[in-house]
Amino acid sequence: ETAAKQLLMAGVTTTVDLGAPLQPILAIRDRINKGEVAGTRVLASGPWISRGATGAMQAGFGGVNIDTPAEAAQQVEKLANAGVDEIKAHAGLTFDDYKAIVEAAHRHGLRVHAHVYAEQDVRHALDAGVDVLQHVGSAGTAPPYSPELIRDIVNAGRPVVVTAAHRSWIYPDTAAFPERLQDPEMKKLFPPEIFAEIQDSLKNWPALAYFQRTDREMLYRERGVKQFIDSGAVMGMGTDSGTPMNFHSEALWREIKVHVDMGMTPQRAIGAATRVNAQIIGKGRELGTIEPGKLADIIVVDGNPLFDIVALSHVDIVVKDGNVLKNGGWEREGRDRR
Repeated sequence: ETAAKQLLMAGVTTTVDLGAPLQPILAIRDRINKGEVAGTRVLASGPWISRGATGAMQAGFGGVNIDTPAEAAQQVEKLANAGVDEIKAHAGLTFDDYKAIVEAAHRHGLRVHAHVYAEQDVRHALDAGVDVLQHVGSAGTAPPYSPELIRDIVNAGRPVVVTAAHRSWIYPDTAAFPERLQDPEMKKLFPPEIFAEIQDSLKNWPALAYFQRTDREMLYRERGVKQFIDSGAVMGMGTDSGTPMNFHSEALWREIKVHVDMGMTPQRAIGAATRVNAQIIGKGRELGTIEPGKLADIIVVDGNPLFDIVALSHVDIVVKDGNVLKNGGWEREGRDRR
């Protein structure tokens, strides 16, 4: 609930959660949809699907481990019957696994997001018909992809989400200015017990396993992003917010800024975060642009982001589905916020 409110106040009116525990994320999704709590509109995948050593490791973080394509399809059926909105497939799967997941998901009208890094994993996911390639080129696990793979991704029109910002700025910026973790404005966004828990978890943040590939990630970060920008690939925006030191309240505007810093025009970057993202999640007829017949999701920022993309960090007004939910501060809870 806290995360959903933070995202909304940051101007994120719709978010896709690709890995939260199933019942809690469906519960908060439904409460938001019923108007019981103010928050970003949530589309949820529940636990991701993986296999082998990768799957066993990830099972402790909410993943489901499978050993055969048939088991992968069975997990999709379970998730679809539980009411998820998307399916997430994690790195470590075979081509046949991806194929089984895609076929099962598409029977239920669900899109499949693949969490992939290595070239072979990306190739398997692409050829199997996965709908969205997540994290490609972002984790420093391999140099930039081959021209053949990039060409095939572009020709297929397959959307990619590179999640570059948290690889590009979190570690170096926090090392240079660790006081950001005690920002009094950020503290206001959390219940005291949650803020205390966050502080405790980050006491020795450089030693976290999450940051053990930082040198490699920093080496390849720009090439990993620019290969998609320069090729004209269909690019959305994703943040991985909620990972260590990657706070919901700032993750999206920082992601957009990194893309602009690496050569994407502000117009294209904003379009990636709105119009393209709506298409990626299958909501292009409802969301992503301001048009008659679509849901009225609008934000007003202090400044012109076409001139300075950092203006996206100064969100003054948030309108979601025609309801003003932020106007210089929190509006009242409940259904009637018009």
